[in-house]
Amino acid sequence: MATSAATQSILLIPMARIACRSSTTMLLPSTSLPRQQRTGRMQVRCNAEPEKSITPETNPTTPLLSPPPPAPKVNTSLSDLLAFSGPAPERINGRLAMTGFVAALAVELAKGDGLVAQLANGGLPWFVGTSVLLSLASLIPLSKGVSVESKSDGVMTSSAEMWNGRFAMLGLVALAFTEFVTGSTLV
Repeated sequence: MATSAATQSILLIPMARIACRSSTTMLLPSTSLPRQQRTGRMQVRCNAEPEKSITPETNPTTPLLSPPPPAPKVNTSLSDLLAFSGPAPERINGRLAMTGFVAALAVELAKGDGLVAQLANGGLPWFVGTSVLLSLASLIPLSKGVSVESKSDGVMTSSAEMWNGRFAMLGLVALAFTEFVTGSTLV
């Protein structure tokens, strides 16, 4: 019953007629119109132009199908890769620190040797070999123009690697400082 009363009251409200060239006439309640226009029926015409198809001839600034812009040229010279603000130094140092921190803690757990003892007991050749291997493995893709950001997806992003490397550098320095101050191994 309430719905029929609401329907009847809506039908009794004066309506405004809106007509558009491309569509049919629409009736809208005149209560949405300003007060001086509510006195009766009002006809509003839409002056929209019919849609025109956009072709490259009519709008040359926005082609319909354009090839993607070329990727920016990556500078692959060794001096630019190893520059202070280049892509390689912090990344290589971070990778070396991550490997070194995990290896130092693993040897401390296994043998009980501190960092200095590990280097003195035959760890120096391992350190140099790992440093050369990881540096070359990091530089070869960069010298071919492959960016680290293009290979990062999901959880393993390039920014996550940078932050992990920074924390590993801090951890390795903290491990060496703690062993120096206390005079014993951390673990």
